[in-house]
Amino acid sequence: MGKKTAAAHIVWDWNGTLFHDNDAIIGATNAAFAELGMEPITMEQYRALYCVPVPKFYERLLGRLPTDAEWLVMDETFHRYYAEQRAMCGLTTGATELLAGWQSAGCSQSILSMYVHDELVPLVRGFGIEPHFIRVDGRTGPSGGSKAEHMVRHLGSLAGVDPARTVVIGDAADDAVAARHAGAQAVLYTGGSHSRASLEGVGVPVVDTLADAVAEAQRLAA
Repeated sequence: MGKKTAAAHIVWDWNGTLFHDNDAIIGATNAAFAELGMEPITMEQYRALYCVPVPKFYERLLGRLPTDAEWLVMDETFHRYYAEQRAMCGLTTGATELLAGWQSAGCSQSILSMYVHDELVPLVRGFGIEPHFIRVDGRTGPSGGSKAEHMVRHLGSLAGVDPARTVVIGDAADDAVAARHAGAQAVLYTGGSHSRASLEGVGVPVVDTLADAVAEAQRLAA
């Protein structure tokens, strides 16, 4: 499909972008660390050190990669605690209005998250925002990896969406890597899992609000 005929498209990240779950993430991370007798970390430390694949993040704090057995325990603990704590989290301020505005402008949008698919879909539905998206994809394989191949599959499944007019909006460096891998552009938001300093080295626009992210997406996809 040619550049002129395909409408601009946004692929939204979920955790830390549309869904403001920082408190649940840090609580679940510290619960996972406690399983290995590690000290809890602060949100500032998390945002400075977090990376994917996730075992690499644990290596930065442990001084070594977790063993396969440790990883399974930490991953299971993280997801159990996160599921309990996410109920207290809501959408990022202004997200609902931005989603409605982008849709009413005749543009399309979707969600691609590394959060488990069967839990993501009811969560999105519960906030009443599902009708704004042409597709909602969560993770169906093992956790901890990069989004790049998932992004290629996601965009490939969207009829009438041109990667060249697609902008990925996320809160992690990996969102920009995945966008590049799929031939799309990216805007990174500082309100989630990464500090501004760690995002600015990626070479894409970095913004402090979702409203700025959408404005930047509009410019990039024009």
